[in-house]
Amino acid sequence: MPSYELNDDQRILLEHADRFARDTFLPIAEEMDTNESWPDDLFAKIGAQGYLGVTVAEEYGGAGLDLVSAGVILQAFSRYSHAIGLSVLAHDNLCTNNIYRNGTDEQRRKYLPKLCSGEWVGALGMTEPGAGSDAVRGMASRAQRVGDEYIINGRKIFITNGPIADVILMYAKTDLDLGPRGITAFIVEKDAPGYSVAQKMIKMGFRGSQTGELVFDDCRVPAENVVGGENAGVAVMMGGLDLERAMIAPIAVGIGERALQLSIEYSKVREQFGKPISEFQMIQGKLADMYTELEVMRTFVYRALSAANEVEVGGGGRGEIHKLTAAAALFAGESVNRILDNALQIHGGFGYIWESEINRLYRSIKLLEIGAGTSEVRRNIIAEELLR
Repeated sequence: MPSYELNDDQRILLEHADRFARDTFLPIAEEMDTNESWPDDLFAKIGAQGYLGVTVAEEYGGAGLDLVSAGVILQAFSRYSHAIGLSVLAHDNLCTNNIYRNGTDEQRRKYLPKLCSGEWVGALGMTEPGAGSDAVRGMASRAQRVGDEYIINGRKIFITNGPIADVILMYAKTDLDLGPRGITAFIVEKDAPGYSVAQKMIKMGFRGSQTGELVFDDCRVPAENVVGGENAGVAVMMGGLDLERAMIAPIAVGIGERALQLSIEYSKVREQFGKPISEFQMIQGKLADMYTELEVMRTFVYRALSAANEVEVGGGGRGEIHKLTAAAALFAGESVNRILDNALQIHGGFGYIWESEINRLYRSIKLLEIGAGTSEVRRNIIAEELLR
């Protein structure tokens, strides 16, 4: 039976990651949010501590740990900079782990060591201007084989790490007659002919985490960069989406934990009517609700991460894990919304000020109901599996 509590090693990992994030991320979080900036050496610093390539085998430069361990690192990171947590998720899970799970040994040896060290930054290219929730059927990007290369044309939008990525795992249609079964996954390097970043996008929340639009204009990619085989991209995509939903949920846990901590501290020092607001029952009730929501969310998230460990290569996109990870992401996204609503109410006018940390946390929560499939899509997945 999977455990919904961390073991001793995972608790120690959480403590170490928390300490590193508090010392390294918290001092730069406000500046990153204000200026939408990303320090050039940050991924290398994170990699030097062993926090990248967490699920990758040691022979390829990784740590050889499980998804729960990777999740608790994201949880700790997101307490002090959810923007960094999101960028690490895109790099480590969506790109690096996908290449590790689905790539050839040659691809692993070429790309994984530098992704695990943080020398290279990874991204995933799936969403398109006309295809978000309907990423499979609505995909417009095309790839045609010409000799030993593929020529790719298309655009990807809202791509986390896009403006700073060295390696992009992207999807394009290679056989229109096969419909969803005619999609292929490719590794594209930033210096590939015909590849460019069209724009860096400015966001409401998760500012600092770089988001952009990518253009593939007769982009030439070697055939050896196909991941999982031609027309086998849907299996890579759907399994990756289930893991992504399991892994985005710990970010919500970290944000919720920080919000509760800040709210407790603020309620003790903020005085109204001659006493700290923590002595008012209405404030106590909000803190109790936040704590309860957080405990349920954390337990559910650990359960989903534990179950996702068992997803075989080529698996996902169906069955119990498809339903469970969608439910975990759904609950985490909507729970952290309720937690931050209470937190901002406790902080009052000070929380409404843009520069406050609680304001920064509040502006982040909507993405967790949109990214990795909207709440509506998650509900559809759950219902379809229940009724199958």
